[in-house]
Amino acid sequence: MKLFQCTNCKNTVVFENNVCVNCGYLLGYSSYYNKIVSLEANATQWKLPELEDKTYAYCKNHKHKVCNWLVDVEKGDEFCLACSLNRTIPDILDDDNLAKWKQIEIAKHRLVYQLLRFRLSVVSKTIDDSKGLYFDFLAKDDLPEESKDLKTGHANGVITLLISEADPVVREQIKQQMSERYRTLLGHFRHEVGHYFWDRLVRDNVEVLAGFRNIFGDESMSYADALTNYYNNGPQANWQQRFISKYASSHPWEDWAETWSHYLHLTDVLETAYNFGLKTDPKITAKKNLKMNASFDPYKETSFKKVLNTGMPLLFALNSMSRSMGEDDPYPFIISEPVKNKLEFIHKLLKSV
Repeated sequence: MKLFQCTNCKNTVVFENNVCVNCGYLLGYSSYYNKIVSLEANATQWKLPELEDKTYAYCKNHKHKVCNWLVDVEKGDEFCLACSLNRTIPDILDDDNLAKWKQIEIAKHRLVYQLLRFRLSVVSKTIDDSKGLYFDFLAKDDLPEESKDLKTGHANGVITLLISEADPVVREQIKQQMSERYRTLLGHFRHEVGHYFWDRLVRDNVEVLAGFRNIFGDESMSYADALTNYYNNGPQANWQQRFISKYASSHPWEDWAETWSHYLHLTDVLETAYNFGLKTDPKITAKKNLKMNASFDPYKETSFKKVLNTGMPLLFALNSMSRSMGEDDPYPFIISEPVKNKLEFIHKLLKSV
């Protein structure tokens, strides 16, 4: 993520801030200009020199304290790009639902930020029903009996997320039950949007699809049968040698979505390191593979080798810092040679968009 500053006092602020704690100015984010700007508190619309002197207002969801994005008044939109993708939200008269929705929106807004940085098309189904995207955020208790087994997932441009995933206790319980090494809201979004972009970038492109099948396998095999086999019999033998996770071994579609989400993890971590000017020079003799300098914007870097050779020691350092705080590794994965090839396929595909 990019580092941001309050344009009034130059205090460092983070992506989700809606008030500068140093000077008290309101803060708003422009997804078009990728800027956070300061706003005087005694107004509801602002003419902003930093944004070409256009007039902006807050997204309608700002009143619920779940969004700090701005909308161009002249365009007449009530919701920002990220919030316009919502089809269903939970009952926010329930305080617990509102708290969960806030956490969900934090993760979703970060996802949309990243998709825009990749210059991917992000459009609501309201505008383009066939190629657009929708999000349904559902509480299982509110579902009809016949839908009680509904799970987080993607289908035809609609990403469904059970809001229980916003409860860290529930999420940790599921993580343990599923013997997973990583489970976060942002990870869910990145995984499920990977399925959506498989439809957009791979499915209907004969050349890309052939390359996909060569690396990930033939997705025409029965998805339902593959998942049944996975849940009944577990992952493929020696899955660590060919897949980024156990679940990735269930079917080529899941291998793609898991690998896609990991490429997004890697890119985001590298952008953060780039904005902090991070580099490492380990104080050990055998340090060749641990030395790195995050001196480039990963969204603009065409060399996958450079991305990977910087990202791997960075993630190792990140894990080491986390252990110093008594926490588990935030990135507990080993990237094998076949997984590197899969990541490179996604890297090249995104650079060609």
